[in-house]
Amino acid sequence: MFLKSCVCVCAFAGLCGCCWALRPRYKRLVDNIFPEDPEEGLVKANMEKLTFFALSAPEKLDRIAAYLSERLTRELNRHRYGYVCIAMEAMEQLLLACHCQSINVLVESFLSMLRLLLEADRPHLHILATSSFVKFANIEEDTPSYHRSYDFFVRRFSEMCHSEHEDVDTQNKIRVSGIRGLQGVVRKTVDDELQVNIWEPRHMEQIVPALLVNLQRHTQAGGESPTEQTEVCFRELLGRAAYGHITNAVRPVLMHLDSHGLWEGRSFAAQCFQIIMYSIQSQHSHLVIQQLLGHLDANSRSPASVRAGIVEVLSEAAVIEASGSVGPTVLEVFNTLLRQLRQSVDYQLTGYYDDAAKHKTTSAEEKTLQDAVIKTIGSFANTLPVYQRSEVMLFIMGKIPVPGIYPALGSPNAGYHFKMIQVMLLKSSNLLTALPSSFLEPLLSFTLMEDPEIRLLVLSILTSLIDRCHNAARVPAARCSRQDNLFIRKHAQRLYRHVYLTCREESSGRGHYQALVTLLAVLSVELANEEVVVDLIRLVLALQVHADLSVLNRCGVHAVCAAFLNLLSQLGPPPPLQQHVTQVRPPVYKIMLNVFGRVCVRLPEGELNVDEACLFDQSRMCEALTGSSYSAHIERFNTPYTPQLTGTRNTH
Repeated sequence: MFLKSCVCVCAFAGLCGCCWALRPRYKRLVDNIFPEDPEEGLVKANMEKLTFFALSAPEKLDRIAAYLSERLTRELNRHRYGYVCIAMEAMEQLLLACHCQSINVLVESFLSMLRLLLEADRPHLHILATSSFVKFANIEEDTPSYHRSYDFFVRRFSEMCHSEHEDVDTQNKIRVSGIRGLQGVVRKTVDDELQVNIWEPRHMEQIVPALLVNLQRHTQAGGESPTEQTEVCFRELLGRAAYGHITNAVRPVLMHLDSHGLWEGRSFAAQCFQIIMYSIQSQHSHLVIQQLLGHLDANSRSPASVRAGIVEVLSEAAVIEASGSVGPTVLEVFNTLLRQLRQSVDYQLTGYYDDAAKHKTTSAEEKTLQDAVIKTIGSFANTLPVYQRSEVMLFIMGKIPVPGIYPALGSPNAGYHFKMIQVMLLKSSNLLTALPSSFLEPLLSFTLMEDPEIRLLVLSILTSLIDRCHNAARVPAARCSRQDNLFIRKHAQRLYRHVYLTCREESSGRGHYQALVTLLAVLSVELANEEVVVDLIRLVLALQVHADLSVLNRCGVHAVCAAFLNLLSQLGPPPPLQQHVTQVRPPVYKIMLNVFGRVCVRLPEGELNVDEACLFDQSRMCEALTGSSYSAHIERFNTPYTPQLTGTRNTH
């Protein structure tokens, strides 16, 4: 009876020391890590005792974690944030010490503690929780982890990335913490099949926009920049993406750029896709290209500035793509770009970029888009091996109206459709590969079109094709290879014929004659041999006798003849030939300068009567070539040039 009374007295007297002694040991060990003054921090000696006990009695881990969570909740409700920090630090140390054995027992309590902190209205607690989560994410678990839900953390960290806190420094810290939190979620889940699939659209549609919003921000002076941390996280995310994840990772980028109008100006859009292309595995890069192409088609009814932005991003992505291929559907890439080019021409002609004629566009805007498409075609062509470039050129020619083959030649769109091939052809490195007969014949047929702009463009293309050493500007001597000899043997007569006929076009202007001189000069430099030189001289002699042309055209023809022979005579033929050319040149010099626009000289009025002394003499030139390496071709030289319809040479 006396003993019972003593116990009751003790209980009612509130002798906490006796009651505390009756508490479970794990609770006493947890309580001992908290100092009387929270500013003193975690009691390290007592923390070591708690850690030793946890390792010695792993069956108590779940109770220790639950009690730490209980203490944190209590201190959080009392706004004793110093003790809250101590509780989180203790849990972190337990996780690090016990991860080899029973970390799964601790994780649920740990994550519940983080949720409490992230749901609080204190920014410093959000930052504390994020820091703890990042430490946890860096722990490599040795035991399989059962399914854990990280949905809350993805959502909360993404919200932190959009923080609009009134204090800029605090706002930056919250955003940086959110970015690091997302980075931690990715690291923790991406390689664990038992955990949540972070690549699902519902997660990517939260993570990617949160990163892109901060990628747009500029570095704040004197503070931590969300931009730098964002780029690191974005690159890591993309670098971990497997083949089946690329689409889900890139689609939110396209949606974000659409919804925020970021294609126009394209600097940010280009930055995003530079990061994407350099971060993903190289064998997956064609998937990004395909998504961009599909997005371009989806925006066919968007303003020209939007379409041009997407196209230019495509162009830069093609340059970065380094594997030499744009995927299994190479022609589909060019088909999409050609389709956009044709649509742009239609919009330019109608003045609207929609069928209902409600949204106006301008010729200048559509021209910007067309230039971007042409540039992009060149960028893609540059990634292809040579044999594929030839296939692509033939594919493109099949889309263009050709005289005598396609009935739509007279369409007002034909000129616009044709221009896009120029960049494609400039990428060729082998004449035989770049110019198969099936391609050269329809190309040359354009030199006879009524439109002078297209004729001038064809001359420029032909010059560019042959001018692989960039001789058009400096015209030095170049060595003719065996392949070049084969090419000129096969196609020379076609080239000469179209030069001859082009000179007779009444609508030709100064630009055409300048282009003709450049083309002939490049021919003589890149592909010159004795046969070619003889044929070119025969061609010039035949050109200068035209009498049925206007004054301007006759002046142009004489200017072409004089300028070309002056150049040719300095590239190797015997000195007597150069002497004759020099003697004839002065009388027509002013005409040549006038046609080429270097000085202003009035053209003669009425008919142009050219004295024979102002013409190049066939007999004197033949005499000049006699006794040289050209002697073997004298018989051919004495035969007047006549245009031929095929590549077969004249036989005598």
